[in-house]
Amino acid sequence: MVRSTMGRLLTDMEREIEAEVRGRPPVHHAPSMAIPDYVEHRDGATEIGKLSAEAVVREYEAAAKEIEAMGTDLIDLVRQCEAAARDALAVTEELKETAGRYREEAKRVFFQIENCSLVTAEVRKTCNELKQRIAAPATIGTAPDIGPAPDIKSEPTTDGAV
Repeated sequence: MVRSTMGRLLTDMEREIEAEVRGRPPVHHAPSMAIPDYVEHRDGATEIGKLSAEAVVREYEAAAKEIEAMGTDLIDLVRQCEAAARDALAVTEELKETAGRYREEAKRVFFQIENCSLVTAEVRKTCNELKQRIAAPATIGTAPDIGPAPDIKSEPTTDGAV
């Protein structure tokens, strides 16, 4: 019983609103207020139902257009990402070249250090040999073997000695 009374009240209220709306001069909608092509009013729909449906479908349409705009923005962002990826690949190639140059420099320094080490070892060996020759006890009448005598050419002196 409460339900039927409530239903009659809503129906009566709807009729009153409809009468008010029909009594007003027609409202001309701007082109942007037109309903989208994918919907059309049904026969027998009340004016309030039509207006409510139009308002709701316009809100949905506005949201749909914003969603499409987000898609456009997303495509722009994808293009930016692609450009960034291309740039990153180019930088990666430069980094590989730089790393290669560092490896070549490391190789050069490595061999230079080893060569210096070999030269230092040879100098130490030669110094030790000379030190041992100098420190060896000299026997009487024999000079320590220090290798062949240097070829010295004497120049005549002014006092007549040769």
